Amino acid sequence: MNNLLVLPIVIPLLTAGLSFISWKSLRLQRILALLGAGALMVAATGLFISVYTDGIQVLQVGNWPAPFGITLIADLLSSIMVVLTALVGLAVAVYSLADIDEQRISFGYFPLLQVLLTGVSGAFLTGDLFNLYVWFEVMLMASFVLLVLGGESPQVEGGIKYVTLNLLSSVSFLVAVGILYAVAHTLNMADLSLKLPRISQTHPTLILSVAGLFIIGFGIKAGIFPLYFWLPASYHTPPAATSALFAGLLTKVGVYALIRIFTLVLPRTTFSYNLLLTLAGLTMIIGVLGAFAQVEIRRILSFHIISQIGYMIMGLGLLASKDPAARLLAIAAAVFYISHHIIVKTNLFLISGTVKALRGTYELKSLGGLAASSPWIAILFLIPALSLAGMPPLSGFWAKLAMIKAGLQAQQYLVVVAALAAGLLTLMSMIKIWDKAFWKPAPEVVPGEGWHSTGALTPRRLLLLLGPITALAALTVAIGLQPQLLFTVAERSATQLLDSSAYTQAVLGAGKEALQAIDLVQGVTP
Repeated sequence: MNNLLVLPIVIPLLTAGLSFISWKSLRLQRILALLGAGALMVAATGLFISVYTDGIQVLQVGNWPAPFGITLIADLLSSIMVVLTALVGLAVAVYSLADIDEQRISFGYFPLLQVLLTGVSGAFLTGDLFNLYVWFEVMLMASFVLLVLGGESPQVEGGIKYVTLNLLSSVSFLVAVGILYAVAHTLNMADLSLKLPRISQTHPTLILSVAGLFIIGFGIKAGIFPLYFWLPASYHTPPAATSALFAGLLTKVGVYALIRIFTLVLPRTTFSYNLLLTLAGLTMIIGVLGAFAQVEIRRILSFHIISQIGYMIMGLGLLASKDPAARLLAIAAAVFYISHHIIVKTNLFLISGTVKALRGTYELKSLGGLAASSPWIAILFLIPALSLAGMPPLSGFWAKLAMIKAGLQAQQYLVVVAALAAGLLTLMSMIKIWDKAFWKPAPEVVPGEGWHSTGALTPRRLLLLLGPITALAALTVAIGLQPQLLFTVAERSATQLLDSSAYTQAVLGAGKEALQAIDLVQGVTP
């Protein structure tokens, strides 16, 4: 069963290779993209079922024992994230058939999409920090090329900002990894979780500095305050399918890494969690205020990514609480929130692309009348928009409710106020898009400005655009109507994260005592 661990990495990588071989056949590339995305969805679902029923799954690559070899591991958080990666990949692959032009496909769009999915899946499944760095770089390279694919001026400008700050993130991450290896002689996360609490007793400032480097490195990738500037400058520039892929997945890899590092690897300190909690509150407020100043749909949605990341980081920051029940609820709420947001935010960017396909623009001033001319699009927009704002009975309501309840239990009232205010302002932003794009009368048609009616889309293209959107909207409604199903999984995941003994036992097994003896000889312990 452990072989399931390699499939979410091997399948998109193999699909990418076959797509490169099929470079001259655009039709074959499209077919391979769908087959690869479907196979990834099946493999990810199988892995999740295996982890949920049989516990944490571990594979020691090449049969080298941990921590000396490469470890792949899937606990509930990892398997949930891989399923969501596959879901986004499948939705975007279908949508891309109608959204991505032949020029970009001929430049390698579909192989790059699969390479990106490989990097994201690898980041979720790796068990050591160096390979996490490697998968981050795979993800960065693929995402940068996807961002600038087509060579349009806004794309290149956004791509330069994107890659510059993400390279800074990589440097910060690599410096932290180097320091940890120097003091602990290992980068296996399970092994580090045993060694660093002892090392921190003699080198507390050093470990605190490493924590700061990780916050900078992963904070840039997650888009938290004040490290978010690259995100709204770049996510609105590529085609909608690419934007949706980035919006759904890339920042969540940074959030996942922060959760993994600060629950498993580094010693748990109140100072670190309080810092994360402060950054979470500022991220929520600054992000949603930035959205108010925008007049283009995707720029509004980009700033809302920043704001919503604040809620996820809030769940991690609430680990500063002394109440065990509050800590459990906070991490469970964070896992639930990540799952909800990936689905909703991907869908909103896909809907924005459909609006562009119908009317030829993302600018709110040039839109209007969509509720009358395209009522199905209007309904499909309202579902994720209201969910993002936290309106019942959709998934976002339960995510926000759980997070606010955790904040109240932890007696962190200031960040709770920030979360409530950000939710209200998010609703106002969604109303702004609804009013300008859907409710107000359609503008007069001006020849040459690219305004089109729904008749400009063929039935096949409309089906390819609406199919993934409808499926994701239905999933949002389903989670909202039966939130307990996802929350039960999130709560079990939180239990694993807060008690890392099962993780370390699964990775290190019976060799744990021998490793501790080696540490004594090497002088790693005090």
